[in-house]
Amino acid sequence: MGGYEVVRLDRIEAVACPCGFSRRAFTDIADAPASVHMVQIEQDARVHYHKRMTEIYVILEGSGYMELDSRRLPVTPMTAVMIKPGCRHRAVGEMKILNIVIPPFASGDEFVE
Repeated sequence: MGGYEVVRLDRIEAVACPCGFSRRAFTDIADAPASVHMVQIEQDARVHYHKRMTEIYVILEGSGYMELDSRRLPVTPMTAVMIKPGCRHRAVGEMKILNIVIPPFASGDEFVE
């Protein structure tokens, strides 16, 4: 393909993740600088962290809070939160988020507590 890639997030199969269910795009492109995920947050999201990845959560629907290194931050639609490597985090509440992951998501860099 040329200088771009296009995906339909609603057509990607959802996979279980510590937060609920994620539809992950661009994880299979060798030179991609990031991946993007549509995540349906579940009430029982688990605390986790990454050693290399930075995540940007953009809340699209719902509300609740982000737990970031044991601190709670209320979130509503159109809130964006950058989560740096090492920050223990989880989203709490029923939400749909867009998650931008830099570098692209790698399952070996996800540590659930």
